Amino acid sequence: MELDPDADPGRVAGPAPSPAPTYRAFDAVLCDLDNVIRFYDTAPLAALERAAGLPEGTTTDIAYAPEIDLPLLLGRITPDAWVESIAAGLTERVGAERAHELGRALADAPFRADEEVVVLLRRARAHVPLVLVTNATLQLEADLALLGLTDLADAVVSSAVEQVAKPDPAIYRIAAERAGVPMERCLFVDDRQENVDAAAALGMATVLYREPEDLRRALGPCAEKAVVAP
Repeated sequence: MELDPDADPGRVAGPAPSPAPTYRAFDAVLCDLDNVIRFYDTAPLAALERAAGLPEGTTTDIAYAPEIDLPLLLGRITPDAWVESIAAGLTERVGAERAHELGRALADAPFRADEEVVVLLRRARAHVPLVLVTNATLQLEADLALLGLTDLADAVVSSAVEQVAKPDPAIYRIAAERAGVPMERCLFVDDRQENVDAAAALGMATVLYREPEDLRRALGPCAEKAVVAP
């Protein structure tokens, strides 16, 4: 043993203390899909609305009304039936043919993944389980394949499969079970305030998503690129 010249006389220097473990406020990430990871291009739909003399957003206002949208998200109707419901709400204003064209343009809107968010989530998954929790249609599996994201998460919880949609507490409990983590140790990410509020009421840490920096900040060290030892 060596004596520490700066220590009290007679005191023997011991080994240096181990660094304190890094605290993480969560043990799983539960993340929404649409408007966090996936984004739709609605410009073609907006052009059709203008040509029809409708304010932009008219079609989505009808399509996403709960009585029109929820049956689709619970897997009770097909996307084609959803288009018919949208068209029914527009026919009186623009005629049947154009109403169906608008409904189909929304249903077939192209989409893309935000690569910055995908990178952040892949990094997070290297540390903790990642579960997608989404109000989606029965086409979700095919959509994820088109995005190249079938391997993004450890599990996917879809409203159409589970037949329960956010913000119902049941879908959050299912997601936490799939992650294998208590709800109070989950970080929930969503772009809708009512969905975030429901997660917070169950004891989850939450992020109201607006931009990738919101996610990066919440993930903390989990968002950092892993350093590979030489």
